[in-house]
Amino acid sequence: MTADNRTSGRATAATLALIILWLGFTAWMRPLMLPDEGRYVGVAWEMLRSGDWLTPTLDGLPFFHKPPLFYWITAGSMSVFGLHEWAARVAPVIGASLGASSLYLFMRRWVGERLAQLTVVALLAQPLFFIGGQFANLDMLVAGCITATIVLAAHAALCVQHGLPYRSALSGAYAMAAFGVLAKGLIGFVIPAMVLLVWLLAQRRWRVLGKLIWWPGLLLFLLIAAPWFVAMRARFPDFLDYFFVVQHFKRFAAGGFNNVQPFWFYPAVLLLFSLPWLPWIHRLFNLGAVVDGERRQVRLLMVVWVLLVVLFFSIPKSKLLGYVLPAVPPLAALMAEGYALIVSPSQRARRWWLATAAATSVLSLAVVIGLAIRPPNSLRELSAVLASKRLPNEPVFMLGKYYYDVPFYARLASANPVVDDWQDAAAKLRDNWHKELSDAGQFDAARAAKVLVLPRALPAALCAAPAAWVIGPPSTAQQYPFLHLVAVSASANAIRLWRIDPKDAAMFSALRCEGTPNAGSAGM
Repeated sequence: MTADNRTSGRATAATLALIILWLGFTAWMRPLMLPDEGRYVGVAWEMLRSGDWLTPTLDGLPFFHKPPLFYWITAGSMSVFGLHEWAARVAPVIGASLGASSLYLFMRRWVGERLAQLTVVALLAQPLFFIGGQFANLDMLVAGCITATIVLAAHAALCVQHGLPYRSALSGAYAMAAFGVLAKGLIGFVIPAMVLLVWLLAQRRWRVLGKLIWWPGLLLFLLIAAPWFVAMRARFPDFLDYFFVVQHFKRFAAGGFNNVQPFWFYPAVLLLFSLPWLPWIHRLFNLGAVVDGERRQVRLLMVVWVLLVVLFFSIPKSKLLGYVLPAVPPLAALMAEGYALIVSPSQRARRWWLATAAATSVLSLAVVIGLAIRPPNSLRELSAVLASKRLPNEPVFMLGKYYYDVPFYARLASANPVVDDWQDAAAKLRDNWHKELSDAGQFDAARAAKVLVLPRALPAALCAAPAAWVIGPPSTAQQYPFLHLVAVSASANAIRLWRIDPKDAAMFSALRCEGTPNAGSAGM
């Protein structure tokens, strides 16, 4: 190995290490946000505590909104590092690091070290990417898989064009597409396939396209992605219909789901989050500079990539911010090229580039710190009280809502009864916690009968427990007057925690328990 190669290798290793460090070093700072982080980390916690690494469960009920890769990574991380926020956010950190690192290596190979490093700077400074990289849901994990799939397949295509070995990269692309499917479903394969297809067809590279459709790669894809789906179909006959028809096609094509937004939502989001960087993209298309073949092809890939991701996710009525994350890496590459086209940047141009990167990085950190200081809706402190005072045989009842983060923070080792009107047909139409648990209950009716409790059954359930804990809003006491008989044990974000002792004579009477309270328990 020559001295230049060693120097280049050290620079690459340093860049990759800085990517991981930057994306992960603040992941511990803030509590889990609700509902997404509490929901998905809670499912991973249930997987870890139950030892069932195949079937994801939400409050003990089979939960098939998403495939298991996030849960596997998160449960594995928590088993090694412990039950805390940093361990719970390893999966998005991995996704973001994978996306940034694979894009950097691709750009480095085909357009040079300088543009690759500028791309990394532009990408890591994006608030949407930085915050998404430590937000514990599935969006950044699948975005990282999609990014790695696209750049590996594009690398293979460029190698074919130059007569270079390409099958290792192509195998990697098929493998990453399979992991993308395990991360969030069909988009892990569909989006990269669309981008690569349009990119190659736009260049009329039919022969290269034929080389990328490779049966050993398809077999590798199936060997990685298919076993979990086969196993779930064997356990639950209705699984495939629910997972693909309801959670994929109906969510994409139908209304009735959360966060309905207009068609222009994602262009506006990208415009807003990229505002300080827009002059560099404008400069890129203004210059219209003549570049060599590979650089022109890479630029076209990035343009196609951004446009197709934005178009694809703009079609459904339901739009969540994280869906557009796969468009951020190619957008950063276009921003970086706009600056890199300046052959000899002036002091003013360099200062503006550095100021842009610094300002957006500081903004990213400020958002994380702000959420750490004033966490919205977190029940971490209330859960800490519950964990310190609750005995192992005391059940926890959640009234009128499922509080996603409580099982994780309170280290609850079993499912928790949730009290609501589970016979309300209208409630099942709303895309929220109620529908999630109601749908999950269809896959395990026996367990659902124990976990999904009707309001009229609550007093008897409390009478049957040696003691119990109840979580709900203050208004709950109007529906259940017996709560006025006990002091509030803890309160956070307008949610209260009560301890119910049915052996207390007054509580025994208020609950209308059968028999008589234990002797000597009055006034407890």
